[in-house]
Amino acid sequence: MCWYCGSPITNEQPIGRSACCPDCRKDLRSCRNCRFYLPGSGGGCRESSAEAQPDRERANFCDWFFLDEKYRRQSGRQQGDMEKAKVSRAAFDDLFK
Repeated sequence: MCWYCGSPITNEQPIGRSACCPDCRKDLRSCRNCRFYLPGSGGGCRESSAEAQPDRERANFCDWFFLDEKYRRQSGRQQGDMEKAKVSRAAFDDLFK
């Protein structure tokens, strides 16, 4: 699932730099989707020889990128959370109509 919107990622490996989530249009080849991503660490990456990326949410050319397999599927709880978020978003949008 996309780190941003939670949609399952069905793209085959390797994921190209221009690949985007079909739902939210966020970059898929970003640190946030990588199996080596380690938030809170100095460089944000488990791979010590990887080049530091200035924006971990944008597409990059990192040679170490490999999609974290947890983003290929959604758990039942995540699906329920997604439905709640959609309902909440719709209610919020209705306030401004």
